[in-house]
Amino acid sequence: MKDRNGSVTEPALPFATTETGHGAVLLPGTGSDEVFVRSVFQVPLAAVGLQIVTPSPRPGADLGESFLTALEQAATDGPILAGGISFGAHLAAEWALRNPDRCAGLLLALPAWSGEPGESPAAVSARLGADLVRAGGVAAALGELTGSVDPWLADELGRAWRGYGAGLADSLRVAADRPAPTLAELGKLDMPVGVAGCVDDPIHPLRVATEWAGAVGRGALCTTSLEIIGVDPEALGRATVLAWLRAGGRSRE
Repeated sequence: MKDRNGSVTEPALPFATTETGHGAVLLPGTGSDEVFVRSVFQVPLAAVGLQIVTPSPRPGADLGESFLTALEQAATDGPILAGGISFGAHLAAEWALRNPDRCAGLLLALPAWSGEPGESPAAVSARLGADLVRAGGVAAALGELTGSVDPWLADELGRAWRGYGAGLADSLRVAADRPAPTLAELGKLDMPVGVAGCVDDPIHPLRVATEWAGAVGRGALCTTSLEIIGVDPEALGRATVLAWLRAGGRSRE
């Protein structure tokens, strides 16, 4: 695993209670679900003393707003650590910009674009998925798409997409069409921001993660790879949490 200075590391996370004290809320990516988010983040966050909350998707046109509402509800009793994967990372950053006093830090894995989605690979992929689902149903779309991805990812898509049911196509379009924060907007964040990217992910280019980490005043970047995540999903969580620690997220003595 490489940090932003290019050194290769495998993070050893301290077992301590963090200063936030209110837990972490992590959101899934496009067409993904709480099962995968938990597999990525639960153990790495437990290692720094944080309990994890992983809201389930509410499929359909209100998917994005429902996740923002989940963050609002979680922050009722005090600041939270917010984050997510891909689309979930976009939403967490969007929420933090609206609620800087209620967000103690950000855990952002695999951001897919900045500003308008345009023809970014993740947006194009989500639109294609939505079109295939509308044309032939979930099973047919999975049959066409999963043959070109690694088996672990095919398994994840199969479980998550079936869970979205009739709301899958609209959910994919919501993610594909929603703007992410711009780099200028990210520059307004004043909190520890850990960003993780993959060196071998064409859908979530490492360039985007690098730009996000560089845009915020207190940001750091760590990297891993899809090859590693396929056998060890927690590698993505470790990279993100390590980046947050290096950005200034601290553990109590």
